[in-house]
Amino acid sequence: MANKVIICGIDTGSLPVLKQEEMRSLLQKIKAGDTQARDRFIYGNLRLVLSVVQRFSGRGEQADDLFQVGCIGLMKAMSGFDLSLDVRFSTYAVPMIAGEIRRHLRDYNAVRVSRSIRDLAYRAMQAKNKLAESLDHEPTVSEIAKELSIPESSVLYALDAISDPVSLYEPIYHSDDDAVCLMDQIKDVGGGESNWLNSIALEEGISKLNEREQKILRMRYFASRTQMEVSKEIGISQAQVSRLEKSALKQLEKYVKL
Repeated sequence: MANKVIICGIDTGSLPVLKQEEMRSLLQKIKAGDTQARDRFIYGNLRLVLSVVQRFSGRGEQADDLFQVGCIGLMKAMSGFDLSLDVRFSTYAVPMIAGEIRRHLRDYNAVRVSRSIRDLAYRAMQAKNKLAESLDHEPTVSEIAKELSIPESSVLYALDAISDPVSLYEPIYHSDDDAVCLMDQIKDVGGGESNWLNSIALEEGISKLNEREQKILRMRYFASRTQMEVSKEIGISQAQVSRLEKSALKQLEKYVKL
């Protein structure tokens, strides 16, 4: 999909990009009922839809289909956007576009979820929202189950059935050009140190690294620490830990086959 140029008959390479001032002006005209401004606004934000669609590549869905669903999310965002708020339209629109695509993938997933389970999950989410308004904390599964008068296991099963699978390579934090993925937050509990040291001679390669790089690798792979834990102990950002870790592993490739 990344190499695709024509989506739904649209040459994505020629799509325009609207400036913030221009978007606000068009939104004001749209609120007044200007249909030409509406069409121009939608066309000027199709690149935004495309950028969100690319996050869902590899799901077995046609890019054209996801693009059309994303456009529905864009139009919903356009209708619901509040001009009085000091928020960029893209900040408001991206979650709505992504949410629309997730709903499409959930409802038309190859692994079908029964209607009764989906209905129960929606009831659980409605109960959760209702309880959140009356409680001072995020409702627990137990509280949701009590509200619906059903077992906790039924709530857990229903919510889990409609949840989207998450890729281990899903970015969960961005800082400049650095991205921290979900995999970076997972500990290695399978005896990382012995596996590394028993299979390949790492010490020579590690000795060539500077002191901070050595500490990061030993904490990450020998002590099974997450990047967040390493960043707190060393006193640098998680994004910096990620960058230094990748750089150190790249250097080790000169000495061992990773």
